[in-house]
Amino acid sequence: MTTFNNVVGHEKIIEHFQNAVRLDKISHAYILSGEDGAGKSLLAHLFSMTLQCEKKGISPCGECTLCRQAESHNQPDIIWVTHEKPGSIGVEDIRAQVVGDMQMKPYHSPYKIYIIDEAEKLTVQAQNTLLKTIEEPPEYGIVIFLTTNADGFLPTILSRCVVLQLKPATNEAVARYLVETVQIPDYKARLCAAFAQGNVGKAVRYASKESFDEMRQHVFQLLKNISDMQESRIYETVGELTAYKENINDYLDLMLLWFRDVLIFKVTKDANSMVLREELAGISGRAARSSYEGLEEIIVAIDRARTRLRANVSFELVMELLLFTIKEN
Repeated sequence: MTTFNNVVGHEKIIEHFQNAVRLDKISHAYILSGEDGAGKSLLAHLFSMTLQCEKKGISPCGECTLCRQAESHNQPDIIWVTHEKPGSIGVEDIRAQVVGDMQMKPYHSPYKIYIIDEAEKLTVQAQNTLLKTIEEPPEYGIVIFLTTNADGFLPTILSRCVVLQLKPATNEAVARYLVETVQIPDYKARLCAAFAQGNVGKAVRYASKESFDEMRQHVFQLLKNISDMQESRIYETVGELTAYKENINDYLDLMLLWFRDVLIFKVTKDANSMVLREELAGISGRAARSSYEGLEEIIVAIDRARTRLRANVSFELVMELLLFTIKEN
């Protein structure tokens, strides 16, 4: 059974929810804002379970009928709002699934809870349709918006909601979760956690993707050998990089992570401060060969390459310039 103990990070939000339950100060509208994979759906699910739980505690008991129904997503008074159009949530979706439905009392629970995922897709008309419901809800009605961008809501909606911003979890907490739950080696867990920048959902996806492992190996092999590459081999490598064109931002992020560790080792000579400790031989060799100015130029070049690619500059030309900059510094 999932509990708040399964959540990585977000202690302040959990504390807010539990205090609201303890003090019986439940809002009728919440906005959970954070990037995809940050844990919005899990927090909304656990808060909803807690509110409906027959034992009335600050966490779901996991044993009562209502908790078991919610865990299997069969709780009739916890409604996950769906929408027909992929790009927007329109007036008809909101009228049918929220406004009209909320007029009927809960079936078996103290509350009727409506969870609107991807709420940044709500049209202005749909938000205006929701406004009266949020302003004058029935005592049992609660709406939880899950969004990647709370700034997209009308001011009238924002002013009537409790807005909770999800913050990244620590790399250590994410890595520990990956080792214990996904059961991957510590080295891979540290890499995925650092790469995901505190986003547990992203870290789990990276840990589970064979293509990420292949990309990682390609990046690190390239960076370890590029100083000794002939010009012709660099042009061949640019051709190989087209296989990663769709995920080039991830590829560049791995490069940045590698050179971040090069800088850290150059300054501290301490492998324990690095994320990529298993790459110590290649990283320490690069740290010895490169100056601080050269490493700074490489890091700037990686960011410049990303900017140029966004501007639709030729992929091959951008990557050639980047690889020759890395080789020369």
